[in-house]
Order: sequence, then structure tokens, then C-alpha cells
Amino acid sequence: MELRRGNFVISTDPARVDLDVVHGYLSGESYWALGVDRERLARAIQHSLCFGIYEGERQIGFARVITDRAVFAYVCDVFVLDSHRGLGLGKWLMQSIHAHPDLSRLRRWSLVTRDAHAFYEQLGWSRLARPETYMEIGKPSAAEADLDDLAGKPRG
Repeated sequence: MELRRGNFVISTDPARVDLDVVHGYLSGESYWALGVDRERLARAIQHSLCFGIYEGERQIGFARVITDRAVFAYVCDVFVLDSHRGLGLGKWLMQSIHAHPDLSRLRRWSLVTRDAHAFYEQLGWSRLARPETYMEIGKPSAAEADLDDLAGKPRG
């Protein structure tokens, strides 16, 4: 899939993902993947439906969708570089994800955010209606999970 708006392109072509840009942002600037291992991220990208935002050949945004393409999708690693914020690109990115032919008819979507609730709410997202029905196993950070993997510690 490729969509154009002025000088910008959203593409799901995995060959276009600039791992240096994505890893640089996620490992160095995001709060949710700070310190994420490059190889772990590359593996995650390989097994996800990824959406990149490009200005020319330069990647300026990204989102990753983990999905079965039939019922469920988890949206994660969403960002637009600081230099390109305020142009409506994040909103366009999320609208493109929702409209993707493999995703548009899904029954359940999920994402986690610490500080972007208002942004997602304007796109139809809401807080959990029944949080008491959700369960999780989680690590506080990707870096901790990497260290636990190296030490052979069990998860959960």
C-alpha cells in the first residue's frame, strides 16, 4: 500500500523501513522502548505490518501493527519525528492504518499510551470499557527484557 499527500508518502513496503531511523527514535527518544535492542526490533518489524511515513526517501514516521488480519490488531511504536510534528501526519498515519484493506474490518483493536489519549480519542479510540477483563504479562522496559533473556530468567 502506498498513499501520497503533497511531498509525503505512507508506505507498507517493508523494504523502505529505515531501521536506523526507527531504532534511533525508539531506543533513544521513546518512553516505551527506550534502549530496545536493534536485533529485537528488526525481528519485531519483520513479523509485523509496518507503516512508514516518508518525505522523499527520508523516513520521518512509523507505526507497527501486530495482527492476525482477521479479528485483532495491536498498534504500537507510533511516532512522527519532532521536526515533522504539527503537520497532521500522525493523524493521517492512523487513518491509513484503520483504512488498510487487511485491517479495516477487524473487530478489536488495541494500543497502549501514557500521554496521547486525546490524540487517539479524536480518531475513535476510547479507554477500556471493561478493564477488569484484561490481563497482561509485562516487563517495565525492553532493555530489562533483553537483560533477563541474557541471564536466562523466566518471564512473568
